[in-house]
Amino acid sequence: MFPEYDIIVVGAGHAGCEAAAAAANMGSKVLLITMNMQTIAQMSCNPAMGGIAKGQIVKEIDAMGGYSGIVTDKSMIQFRMLNRSKGPAMWSPRAQSDRMLFATTWREMLENTPNVDFYQDMVKELIIEGNIVKGVVTGLGHHIHSKAVVLTNGTFLNGVIHIGEKNFGGGRVAEKAATGITEQLVSLGFESNRLKTGTPPRIDGRSLDYSKMEEQKGDEEIVGFSYLEKPGLKASEQRSCWITYTSQDVHDILKTGFESSPMFKGRIQGTGPRYCPSIEDKINRFAERDRHQLFVEPEGWNTVEIYVNGFSTSLSEDVQLQALRKVPGFENCKMFRPGYAIEYDYFPPTQLKFSLETKLISNLFFAGQINGTTGYEEAACQGLMAGINAHQACINQEPLVLKRSEAYIGVLIDDLINKGTDEPYRMFTSRAEFRTLLRQDNADMRLTEISYRLGLASQQRMEKLQLKKQHLAEVMQILEQTSVEPAEVNDYLNSVYSSPLSSRQKLSQLLLRPGVDIRTMLPFVDSIREKLSPYTADVTEQAEISIKYDIYIEKEKELVNKMSQLENLSIPDNFNYDKLVSLSNEARQKFMKIQPRTLGQASRISGVNPSDVQILMLYMGR
Repeated sequence: MFPEYDIIVVGAGHAGCEAAAAAANMGSKVLLITMNMQTIAQMSCNPAMGGIAKGQIVKEIDAMGGYSGIVTDKSMIQFRMLNRSKGPAMWSPRAQSDRMLFATTWREMLENTPNVDFYQDMVKELIIEGNIVKGVVTGLGHHIHSKAVVLTNGTFLNGVIHIGEKNFGGGRVAEKAATGITEQLVSLGFESNRLKTGTPPRIDGRSLDYSKMEEQKGDEEIVGFSYLEKPGLKASEQRSCWITYTSQDVHDILKTGFESSPMFKGRIQGTGPRYCPSIEDKINRFAERDRHQLFVEPEGWNTVEIYVNGFSTSLSEDVQLQALRKVPGFENCKMFRPGYAIEYDYFPPTQLKFSLETKLISNLFFAGQINGTTGYEEAACQGLMAGINAHQACINQEPLVLKRSEAYIGVLIDDLINKGTDEPYRMFTSRAEFRTLLRQDNADMRLTEISYRLGLASQQRMEKLQLKKQHLAEVMQILEQTSVEPAEVNDYLNSVYSSPLSSRQKLSQLLLRPGVDIRTMLPFVDSIREKLSPYTADVTEQAEISIKYDIYIEKEKELVNKMSQLENLSIPDNFNYDKLVSLSNEARQKFMKIQPRTLGQASRISGVNPSDVQILMLYMGR
């Protein structure tokens, strides 16, 4: 019934979709197997993409030829650039999406991707011969063969849903759990554990009083996520989000449900996400706070359904509703669906190579929540990398491993493999030591060429990048060589409370002043506006960032060069750490478990001290 495929991708969430698209676009014949063809690329939790550090990841996926950025741009109902008041290393794009349009667009793009086949079934077992994966066995009994398999099971592996005292198997509400794979992998020597995540109730927007909430509009300038073209959404068309708050009354009602709470009663064993706790967790952990912020987010253009961001819960339905009705604006609210918690299996990621291939079984790749991460963006970028490297494995080529200095994707994978995680891992800008280099505006400059050489990024992307580089060099030259007269610019300087000029000054010097930027200057200075008119705003902004932050960028590059010296010092395969008697016991255990490839990697393993690295360096004659 089935031909032999190059790659089988199990699961069609964010990780699975990106894995299938990447491998297929590189030339592999791919089969995407999902338990439900109607829920491909489903936004299981909030209807949004991007956010702090997550927006940078989506831009990186796009720069490499992934689909998430394009899909987000086509389905967004609101766009905001977060952290604009801070430095550009912190700027993070975020979009509210139309949930249904997002999934539909993803499916359309996959269906229009040559080399992708689909099949609806559950994968219950892997075909393994001599520690090499050879395909999968489905619930309907089909043996489907392939050269590589990518597992992106999300929350479905032995998933259990909790609502108050009720619990039932499922990977998402109204969808059954997947069984068999965990048990097989554990029998082969893999370590598995349990994690938990949750989702808030969905509310009927017609029953809300928005006059009691704070409106949160989108940006006037919609930058979007894809480097190929700007989104078609106009600023005036955007849907607003709203902000409201819990109160002590809300907290008191929620506490009445703690007695039957699966979290407090110990029915949930898995660790929940630290940075996206449930509302009952917030009340318990931050007892000194009398209110918590709630974001009221529309689910799409043509629906009244509302997502209550910040109210994730596993309490009983009646307690959820009673508490919500004490929130300003929610006094008469009607519930579409209650919030719930879900507990699922994951495999600690220290069991993976940097390619996301498992150490125990060749050509078997893990991506997404199966590795202990949380978030659409974190899953999608792992899927992209697993898809690339599964293809590379099929054609006997070296895997692509991104460095921490090249991408947030590199930071994420390096963190997972070196440090592992015992709680759902979420990306933040603070996790990246080179974040001035890893900005959202320059992801194409960092990654498109790498991806193009591999055969993933298209010719169109490469041509756009070359044109951008040319324009960037020209704008930099204009900013560095153009001088402005006091008469031209003093009105502007007064408007931004900056001291006036007494003599001519280079524009690049003027831009170093706090509060001075090109965007606000152009309406005042005709000559500069004329010179920069042929160039897009994003090119001008990137040139300005390069000038303003030149010293910091150069310092980070120097640090990268210093660190790369350690990265270039390889540790031989199967190195015998028992020979190093001076090593601390913890370092020896960690080295033997993780098997670092370089001294740089060894230095980042949790529990390893600089003295342990020095001992290793001395032994290797460095």
